[in-house]
Amino acid sequence: VAQHFLVSYHIECTDEVKQSVVNTMGTFQDIVAEKCVEYFERYRRRTFVTPKSYLSFIGGYKAIYKEKFANVGSLSERMRTGLAKLMEAEVSVNQLSKELVMKEKDLAVASKKADEVLLEVTTKAQAAEKVKMQVQKVKDKAQAIVDDIAIDKAAAEEKLEAARPALEEAEAALQ
Repeated sequence: VAQHFLVSYHIECTDEVKQSVVNTMGTFQDIVAEKCVEYFERYRRRTFVTPKSYLSFIGGYKAIYKEKFANVGSLSERMRTGLAKLMEAEVSVNQLSKELVMKEKDLAVASKKADEVLLEVTTKAQAAEKVKMQVQKVKDKAQAIVDDIAIDKAAAEEKLEAARPALEEAEAALQ
């Protein structure tokens, strides 16, 4: 019976495996029939294995197989899609690696130019610092001279103030 109902049903396996499935279903039917007899002997209640229950068993097998086959197909499709994405990512990574090599070369050139500019700026800063120090020395000397002049001026004004009354007396005597 199982042979008749499963011969046209597609099972993803070899013919030998399919024949083993058919034989196993027959074996299960025989075991269930034996258990029905044991049940009667033990509990004195009759149970029967009918052709309809056997066909129901075969139908259940087909339904479960169809569901599991669809599930495996879905997983297989997801795996295929995932592999395609991985291969696509590999191509992208290879392309990005090539671009990275080019960018690293550009970065090395830019870094070299930046080092040259930094060296030039450092040299000019050192030269400016030397000029600043020379200007500071000149400023310090000029400030010292200004300070000396301020001291001399203060002393001269002091002497002028001390001489002012004598000058006023001399002016008043003339006229």
